[in-house]
Amino acid sequence: MKKRIIAMLVAGVMALSLVACGNKADNSKKDNAGKEEHMKVAMVTDSGDITDQSFNQTTYEAAKAWADENDVEFTYYKPENDSDEARAASIDQAVADKATVVILPGYLFAKAIEEQAPTYSDIKFIAMDLATDAELPENVYCATYAEELSGYMAGAMAVKSGYRHLGFLGGMSVPAVSRFGYGYVQGINDAAKELDVVKDVKVEYVCGGQFFGDADITAYMDTWYGTKGVEVVFACGGGIFTSAAEAAAKTENGKVIGVDVDQAPIIDAYKDKLTLTSATKGLKVTIKNLLTAIKDGKWSEYSGKSENLGLVSENVEENFIGLPMESTQWSENFTKDDYTALVKDMLDGKIKVSNDITAMPKVDVQVEDYGSIK
Repeated sequence: MKKRIIAMLVAGVMALSLVACGNKADNSKKDNAGKEEHMKVAMVTDSGDITDQSFNQTTYEAAKAWADENDVEFTYYKPENDSDEARAASIDQAVADKATVVILPGYLFAKAIEEQAPTYSDIKFIAMDLATDAELPENVYCATYAEELSGYMAGAMAVKSGYRHLGFLGGMSVPAVSRFGYGYVQGINDAAKELDVVKDVKVEYVCGGQFFGDADITAYMDTWYGTKGVEVVFACGGGIFTSAAEAAAKTENGKVIGVDVDQAPIIDAYKDKLTLTSATKGLKVTIKNLLTAIKDGKWSEYSGKSENLGLVSENVEENFIGLPMESTQWSENFTKDDYTALVKDMLDGKIKVSNDITAMPKVDVQVEDYGSIK
């Protein structure tokens, strides 16, 4: 009799173990309507952190704000170092901590999406700014942005506002940075042609080789704003704006164009009204839409998709890319109405912007491409 009881207990334990192993990453629970009954959101930073004043920080703030408003638990994870292994370990930890949704901001998570998303098939992954041609599993959504469009807007706005010597300071020469930069050059060129000032317009173009400013890059910008007479620089790449802002602040009329989000509050801290505008993309609205869809049981509308988000409406506030209406320094030469008209022409296809980044766009204005500082 004792042997029969022991055998039954062992069989029961084995059955429970099999059930537990089969659902080790199934952290989500749904009610009868398919809505998430228990939802826990995690975010893993890429090579930066939540104080980078750009992509990671905006993603963090948007996710946290949504979680607070919806009474959902939220945690962020910073990998120990800048490596695929460290990022993978942070994702593993988020899943071990019972996250049901993991937000991954940036192209550096491509390997994680390829290798870890299929393993954690019950966890929903939202990958921001990550382009892929591969077929995605149903638990993944990837969003990229038409950066060339907001870069174009910034370039056109600068020339139409009266600036003739313009600069572009990229971070690292990754696809998103190149799309911003090449769109910027196209916008400058089209505006110069429209105003018949092609011979008067010049563009200086360089990447820093990193996503943060330092003394060397600031010195490079000092030369641009000082010796070369550059009037405005589009600083495109995480915290690299600090070098452009430090250099511009030393001049009487130098300006900086921000990127990803409305950077006027942080750039203007160097000097009042230093920010001409910012070429933005809709990280906040993307995160809000995705998390709300998951909570409401509508993940199927995004499941397994990779979308490039850009212009969707003549109402500029509804688009995923654009210039900020409040902080942009509008003038009689380029007003809010002019901007709205520009957006409409782009939406209607009257203005076409190439997203090809294989080479610098062929333009009529003079462009000096210096490669990379580092």
